[in-house]
Amino acid sequence: MESGLEELMPRLLPVGDCDLAEDFDPTVPPRTPQEYLKRVQIEAAQCPDVVVAQIDPRKLKKKPTVNISISGCQPAPEGYSPTLKWQQQQVANFSAVRQSLNKRRNHWRSQHLDSNVTMPKSEDEEGWKKFCLGERVYSEIDVLSDNENLGIDYLKVGFPPLLSIVSRMNQATVTSVLEYLISWFGEKKFTPELGRWLYALLACLEKPLLPEAHSLIRQLARRCSEVRALEESKNEEQISALNLIICLVSRYFDQRDLADEPS
Repeated sequence: MESGLEELMPRLLPVGDCDLAEDFDPTVPPRTPQEYLKRVQIEAAQCPDVVVAQIDPRKLKKKPTVNISISGCQPAPEGYSPTLKWQQQQVANFSAVRQSLNKRRNHWRSQHLDSNVTMPKSEDEEGWKKFCLGERVYSEIDVLSDNENLGIDYLKVGFPPLLSIVSRMNQATVTSVLEYLISWFGEKKFTPELGRWLYALLACLEKPLLPEAHSLIRQLARRCSEVRALEESKNEEQISALNLIICLVSRYFDQRDLADEPS
């Protein structure tokens, strides 16, 4: 190493003059403390002054920042706020579903998927949106074609969250798909297909929550309250579905500040 660098980086283990054997070989394991320190000094002198990290830009596409808002949910429309008894019953039902899923996860994971079911890779956001919601909802196509009465085309209507499918999803995939669907829901309307998948993914979400999952479900509950408040037709079925998601996030996953006040 140059003397200038030595002044900036003083040796913590200085090696003074020491009698080393003439046959000293720095490539073999050291036999004495002097040989060890000399070998460290030689290796340090061979290190480059500047090291540049090789970063894969593909891994930087996903923002790692987790934003957690402390704002609560908007209140339910007048006359549509769920009772405390209803909320408690939904939490009990949801808990039973989670226990059953965990108990039989290995069984459902071993079941063969139909030949037309190809699960996207975890990082394939567009693929998962189409898989869960179907081309019709994803592309916002309302007109049915003449040949759709021949049978169910899951590519068009989306695959339901079958136990044989969700049981194959690890926690990283569950969180990623939840993020994809919440992102889509942030700008789109609520649909039954979306509701089924959100319920299933919440049922697969393990506790205690990781920070990213914690932020996601809070974002989901707030979005459900926004859509519920803007529901002009007062569709009871849809409001009930939105109430259910808010209830599970707030009361099962312990985000009590987001809970609906009992009517």
